[in-house]
Amino acid sequence: MSSTADRTITPRLTAEEVARAEARTAHNYHPLPVVITHGEGAWVTDVDGRRFLDMLAGYSALNFGHANPRLVAAAHAQLDRLTLTSRAFVHDRFADFCAGLADLCGKELVLPMNTGAEAVETALKVARKWGYEIKAVPADSARVVVASGNFHGRTTTIVGFSDDPDARGGFGPFTPGFDLVPYGDLAAVEAALTPSTVAVLVEPIQGEGGVVIPPAGYLAGLRALCTRERVLLVADEIQSGLGRTGATFACDHEDVVPDLYVLGKALGGGIVPVSAVVGDRDVLGVLRPGQHGSTFGGNPLACAVAIEVVEMLRTGEHQARAAELGVLLHDRLAGLVGKGVVSFRSRGLWADVDIDPALGTGRDICARLLAHGVLAKDTHGSTIRLAPPLVISADDLHWGLDQLEGSLR
Repeated sequence: MSSTADRTITPRLTAEEVARAEARTAHNYHPLPVVITHGEGAWVTDVDGRRFLDMLAGYSALNFGHANPRLVAAAHAQLDRLTLTSRAFVHDRFADFCAGLADLCGKELVLPMNTGAEAVETALKVARKWGYEIKAVPADSARVVVASGNFHGRTTTIVGFSDDPDARGGFGPFTPGFDLVPYGDLAAVEAALTPSTVAVLVEPIQGEGGVVIPPAGYLAGLRALCTRERVLLVADEIQSGLGRTGATFACDHEDVVPDLYVLGKALGGGIVPVSAVVGDRDVLGVLRPGQHGSTFGGNPLACAVAIEVVEMLRTGEHQARAAELGVLLHDRLAGLVGKGVVSFRSRGLWADVDIDPALGTGRDICARLLAHGVLAKDTHGSTIRLAPPLVISADDLHWGLDQLEGSLR
């Protein structure tokens, strides 16, 4: 459990390190005043020796916890012999990674990249090329339907179809070809489709939007609509996938298989950036040599770690754990409604909690949680996000939620 050190003040080393970082860093983040040096499982330690329960898990990149022994061992073994070849050559971990991930997704091909935003950009390029070569959409006319409240990354193309003013303000002009419709509204998607529509890009559960779960039947309806209209269904499972919601993919909750999975974050085990687009030959097969690439995409170190991630997910153990502890999380949060919590949304070990604004902003509550030994992240005013590692114990999860309850008094 937490150390007994006084958390109501910022200790000397923390204050010094925060000041040093602020002095030489572009201010695209506003982190809480904590400087982490070590992590193990669901716990981290800062420069002043204070321990904190990590209830954010790197936005789901740390689904398997800090310094997971199996993943660290895989990384160490690979570091000793080969880390990078570029895709100009083939290395001995590449085939196993691609085959394993393709099998996990029930697909045929894998296109490896590094970051989530890269994978989304890749999926968009593939969808457009498929539209021109397979669907015979007129040149340079392809359109993609996207959802309001989306968060798919921060490249100029992606923020161009965001409706978040912080994400897009000051970064135009933007790439054309995107049609924004309300999230969860199947009729709006259908109305937005044109003969030039090549894809519907959707988060099965919106992460940055507030762990927004669409109405029952929405994903299944999208699947049927896209099949009928010959449009690709592209599922951004970067945050929601790989066990977070109690299933391998959030799409699994409605037995939906998209045409393309977009994966990242947890695929790298919290050790290296790994992302991928996964689909069948009739879609990913439109790419030919020289038309897309990445120097570090599918590098040996990334593949070695991701192979272990895939193997850990193959057993279903972590998905089942997320589902079981997700019930605990849901029930505890339900007990706080009307006691400082206005509402919440959760699926598996993932929740956004709307705090009574009279108690402060989301950042205010996260600062109080920090003082109680818990790391969480604010988003959208008085909302905080909880996404602990899937390896968290039930006792530690209870303790972390006890601290949330104490922070609301």
